[in-house]
Amino acid sequence: MKKISTSFYDILGISSATICLVHCLIFPLLTILPLGLSHNPIIDLLFASIGLFAILKIIKKSSLLVSSILVVSMALIWISVLTELLLDIHLDLIYFGGFGMIIGHLINYKLHRKQNH
Repeated sequence: MKKISTSFYDILGISSATICLVHCLIFPLLTILPLGLSHNPIIDLLFASIGLFAILKIIKKSSLLVSSILVVSMALIWISVLTELLLDIHLDLIYFGGFGMIIGHLINYKLHRKQNH
């Protein structure tokens, strides 16, 4: 059985975090238009779950810097998502968490590529 590499999880994390960040930045603008769209925090929970899965696979083999960035970023995202789900309060922490996830995955991806070449 072939083992999935860390770079796959980095690409998954980068993709998920980028889509999530674009969603968080663009979606509020789309709700202004009369399209019948409303915010659903379950979508945020889905992105947070994918991100959590990716970082759990990555932090075991990554540097302290990358692990710290990813764990802190994921904590910010989960605090924001759970606050919105449970208390119906929107926190801007999700933007910082999404940006941190992208940065952490990019750094890890570059370090991973440098080690394998």
